[in-house]
Amino acid sequence: MSAELERIEIAVVDDEIARLRHRSFRLPLLLLAAIAVAGVIWKLRQPIDPPVATRPNTAVPVVLATATQVDVSDHVAGIGTVQASATATVRVRVDGQLQQISFIEGQDVQAGDVLAQLDPRALQAQLATAEAQLARGQATLENSRVDLQRYAGLVEQKSIAKQTLDTQKALVAQHEAALRADEAGVEYARVQLDYATIRAPIGGRTGVRLIDVGNLARASEATAIVVINQIDPITLSFTLPEATFARVNDALKRSKSLRVQAFSNDGNQPLAEGKLLLVNNQIDAASGTIQLKAEFPNQEHRLWPGQYINARLVLGETRAALVVPASAVQRGPEGTFVYVVNGDDTVSLSNVKVARTQDDKALISSGLQAGQRVVAEGQSKLRPGSAVIARAGPAP
Repeated sequence: MSAELERIEIAVVDDEIARLRHRSFRLPLLLLAAIAVAGVIWKLRQPIDPPVATRPNTAVPVVLATATQVDVSDHVAGIGTVQASATATVRVRVDGQLQQISFIEGQDVQAGDVLAQLDPRALQAQLATAEAQLARGQATLENSRVDLQRYAGLVEQKSIAKQTLDTQKALVAQHEAALRADEAGVEYARVQLDYATIRAPIGGRTGVRLIDVGNLARASEATAIVVINQIDPITLSFTLPEATFARVNDALKRSKSLRVQAFSNDGNQPLAEGKLLLVNNQIDAASGTIQLKAEFPNQEHRLWPGQYINARLVLGETRAALVVPASAVQRGPEGTFVYVVNGDDTVSLSNVKVARTQDDKALISSGLQAGQRVVAEGQSKLRPGSAVIARAGPAP
């Protein structure tokens, strides 16, 4: 009986061992299968690259420009302030109460136009007094001259002493001098009366009225009635760097009259064109600049006193200059160069010589021909042989 139980126990143990061995083989196989499936899924999700031979070349987007031949002015630029050609501060020249204002603020007036009127009665009385004094002097002189003629006849008759005649001659001369003083007094009174009518000393544009009707105006006070600015023509005072003086001086030797162009403060809008009046007789050592003055016709009043504008002094003109945008010119170890666009829309490097840079233009003296396309913007990603494609950008 014990032997039989022993055989049964041994059989049970063998079955358990077989079952465990089967389970131990299944677990690694399941793990390997899971790993394989995950790898296949990851591979399927990756983008499929085309063969290297069939990949297209990536074109670099750039802004293109064409080398053109145009007439370019040679000029130097500075900043200036518009000034009135003439300024007159209108004040009273005699004391009096302001009776009338005859102008409107901001009105254009001509020289001699009546601007204001003072109460003239006191001045008229002074003139009347001076005229009466003159009349009395004339009568006194006339009487002295009649006495002189009478004394002359009596001296011939030896009725009176010659000394009496000489005394009368001196008296006539004295009365003549007094009469001239009276005449001057009348003229002075007339001038004073004329000052009661205040007239425009120059033609121009009136400003703000600085005194009102009814106020007492005094010649000794600094209060003005109005300020008149002459704005047609108008002047511009501007400065240039000291380094440009030699070019300006050479241009003045070639032409006595140089053109000056006025542009808006941002430099984009042309306002007027005039002529150079003055190159100052010394350079400002403190600022290293030289002062110039130009005059502009200003019928449309596009320039205004106190306005800050950009000024361009035209020194000459270069005919049929080959120009490209200044941004197209790059600098490398061997000098300046541009990227030229070939017929197949690839670029090649071309060394160029720049005569000068004027505003946003570069004048090319060699290394480029008219009609060639160049890269104006986007050079940082280019190499010789790179393909390019035109993109929108600011007009070169």
